[in-house]
Order: sequence, then C-alpha cells, then structure tokens
Amino acid sequence: MASPTSGSVERAVRDDVSSLGDLVEMEPSLAEMAYRLAREIDLGGGEDGKQLHQLNRELRQTLVQLWEGRAADDDDDDLGDLGAPV
Repeated sequence: MASPTSGSVERAVRDDVSSLGDLVEMEPSLAEMAYRLAREIDLGGGEDGKQLHQLNRELRQTLVQLWEGRAADDDDDDLGDLGAPV
C-alpha cells in the first residue's frame, strides 16, 4: 500500500512489489530499500539531482534482485519444462 506522501516512482514500485505476493527471506528488506530509493528519486535525487543517476541504478539493481529471486523459486518445481520437447 502506498504511503499518503509517496510520489509516482514510489507508488509504482509499491504496486510492483505487491504483485509479488508474500515476501520471504530477504525480500522484505529489499522491498523497503526499493521504497526508500524510489522516495529519494521522487524527491529529486538529492544535491540538486546530482544523485539521481546513482539512485536509479541502485533501484534497478534492488528490483532485479527481488525478481530474480522469484524467478529462481518458480523454476524449482521441475514442471516449468513440461512444454519443452524431449
């Protein structure tokens, strides 16, 4: 759920993370990091925008970690290759 003061980037990140469902292991921490980074981006990137590039890069890397962890979990069921020719 978005905070009442969140900007557009933070709202989008919160929506994306909520689509993952229940967060496990390190995912809650990564999600909180993503929210904070998004909030800083919405606030202009600090130091008159000088940190915007770095904040964007860190946010992308944090989100990739969240999604890659999910992709690895999805493949563990040994059923993902049912459509593959034998």
